[in-house]
Amino acid sequence: MDEEKKGTVHYKGAEGGWGSVRGITETWMREVDRPGALRTLERQNKPGGFMCVSCAWTKPAHPHGFEFCENGAKATLWDLTSRRCTPQVLARHRVSELKTWRDHDLEQLGRLTHPMRYDAATDSYVPCSWQEAFDGIGRELRAIDPGAAVFYTSGRASLETAYLFQLFARLYGHNNLPDSSNMCHETTSVALKKLIGVPVGTSVLSDFHHCDAIFFFGQNTGTNSPRMLHPLKEAVERGVKIVTFNPIRERGLEVFRDPQSPAEMLHLKKPTLISHQYLQVRAGGDIAAITGLIKHILAAEEKLWAEEQRHVLDVDFLEQHTDGFEALKAHVAGMSWEAIEAESGLSRADLEAAAQVYVEAKNTIVMYGMGLTQQVHGFENLAMIVNLLLLKGNIGREGTGCSPVRGHSNVQGQRTVGISEKPELVPLDKLAELFGFDPPRDKGMNTVESCEKILSGEVKAFIGLGGNFVRAIPEREKMEEAWTRLRLTVQIATKLNRSHLINGQVAYLLPCLSRTEVDEQASGPQTVTMEDSLSCIHGSVAHNKPASEHLLSEIAIVAGIAKATLPPNPKVQWDEWVADYGRVRDLIEQTYPDEFAQFNERLFTPGGFYRGNAARDRVWKTESGKAEFTVPDHLSAAGFEDAPGRYRLMTLRSNDQFNTTIYGYSDRLRGIEGTRDVLLMHPDEIAAAGLEEGQVVGLRTDAGDGVHREVGGLTVTPFLLPRGCVASYYPEMNVLIPLSHHDQESKTPAAKAVPVRIVT
Repeated sequence: MDEEKKGTVHYKGAEGGWGSVRGITETWMREVDRPGALRTLERQNKPGGFMCVSCAWTKPAHPHGFEFCENGAKATLWDLTSRRCTPQVLARHRVSELKTWRDHDLEQLGRLTHPMRYDAATDSYVPCSWQEAFDGIGRELRAIDPGAAVFYTSGRASLETAYLFQLFARLYGHNNLPDSSNMCHETTSVALKKLIGVPVGTSVLSDFHHCDAIFFFGQNTGTNSPRMLHPLKEAVERGVKIVTFNPIRERGLEVFRDPQSPAEMLHLKKPTLISHQYLQVRAGGDIAAITGLIKHILAAEEKLWAEEQRHVLDVDFLEQHTDGFEALKAHVAGMSWEAIEAESGLSRADLEAAAQVYVEAKNTIVMYGMGLTQQVHGFENLAMIVNLLLLKGNIGREGTGCSPVRGHSNVQGQRTVGISEKPELVPLDKLAELFGFDPPRDKGMNTVESCEKILSGEVKAFIGLGGNFVRAIPEREKMEEAWTRLRLTVQIATKLNRSHLINGQVAYLLPCLSRTEVDEQASGPQTVTMEDSLSCIHGSVAHNKPASEHLLSEIAIVAGIAKATLPPNPKVQWDEWVADYGRVRDLIEQTYPDEFAQFNERLFTPGGFYRGNAARDRVWKTESGKAEFTVPDHLSAAGFEDAPGRYRLMTLRSNDQFNTTIYGYSDRLRGIEGTRDVLLMHPDEIAAAGLEEGQVVGLRTDAGDGVHREVGGLTVTPFLLPRGCVASYYPEMNVLIPLSHHDQESKTPAAKAVPVRIVT
């Protein structure tokens, strides 16, 4: 594509470098009035330090001098802000006024300092005591059927908190435990579990030191998880070829200037070119693209066998460890290159060049992000990735594997310790034995199902352990209206966000310690743990003074609500667990003895301790007992047809945000400054639509369901995207996503290809 088209915004510098340093410095100067914050950053992701609250990328056994990235530093400084959102501050603003504020401005009020309840008569938050809050919440929960309550977790809570939260839910009487993974990588959990028998990726960090090729699909590394660029840079320097499939030109996967290299920072050494080949696949076109890769690989197998009686494929692995290969082979043979090119938006020559990298590599890792999981046919996207890996036995060998890039810091770990609406994934018999009760066995609600039941009025109570649920979900206008009909809403949080302003009839806002703050309990300062995206468990120790003497830990808050809600049970010892989190880890070990053996003894294993993975050992816990090839039913993952005037909207995050948290208005890596109200379009698309750069337009959902969904005030901005695709920011565009627009298997909202029309 022509990068010099007039008006096209793009960032000509490298990811990292002085731009990252400047971004961190600006956040520090804006948020923190003490130099001690820099000492906190020195301990970030280090042994004996605390684990980053941002992305879930792993922590190496031998860390760099500064083991944090721009996003991770911003997340930490955001927690360490000098600003305080006290009851006096909130008394000056009615909630109806705060609803008109932007997301960034709400969090700029600072750290919450006191427990509060919403007073409808004055439309404001008023302070209350912790016991008043616990008693009020318990009274409301006891008054309703447990099945009418939803207990939600964001990806930030520790393993200890998550374990107690799921125990509370099941003691209370339900499995309604949606969490943030329902909105991002639930497709991974469903697809990989069915196809290779585990719900998580199979690679570990050492595999990146032994691979020959890395294939990337739909993940904006520089924007969302920049610390991952260090092992990618090291891989490139030893000759690994990285092939990237992404509709967006992600600068971090193009060029990286290492902030920890003086030679690169002083421009004495050139930055690293990350991607050997960068292919801008259409949004939803990955099934077609991978079909093209496999088509070339199978042709290369036929040619090499005919000419030299050698194999490209790992035929022994295919015979011993897989099922369904012949069906896939026949399907790919019957697919025309014309159809593949049309749907992927890529040429046969480019796909064959990419496939040849795979053919020539002995060991390949495939990484992917929400560009694949957040599609109507996201399951088939991931099934095609598994198909690709299985062809050459690239699962269960050193230097290989499937590696989903998880978003939030402990979102994977929460599932590991029981945060799941699916009772078959939780050792309920063990919980029954440990705690002397009969756990509920019926399926609970995931995020989409919770929203559906809130709309229908069947859900009466919502307990939010972190996050910004109302802002993160689809169908925002209808959901916010329905939210006010809930009887009880409880939000456990560190800062004010949009979800705290949309309240039920009884509403509490409970402030908690952040991961950076010392958690002092009866037995002394506490350690918490989390699991990274490569299935390693890490201990985290905080050193900072709490933002307020009135804050409680997440564990203390969960225990306080549980004690006020549940009848006494001699086997359920909330006070003892709050006093010593090591006792909670003992419970986790007893519940999951294989994964968490000697849990307390291994807290600070350098690089974390690996909890194991059956597929990595080539033990396939699938229905067939083998890894499953799958024949896709669709060539496009978008879930809707092309039509004149209809575009595929991709929602994006800027490099000045993390999930729904907006740090500022600089999307440096895309060359966009000072605004989030943009509509990114290819320059030729702008001209073809009769629009002009700088014109203000709106977007309307084109779902054909009779519901009017529209966002206005978007400035047309030239950007290099595939034809037929437009892009704008999350979470602002969530209002355009129908609740029904989700992956067919996992119900993950399909935010990466939404049917829209431009409104002028």
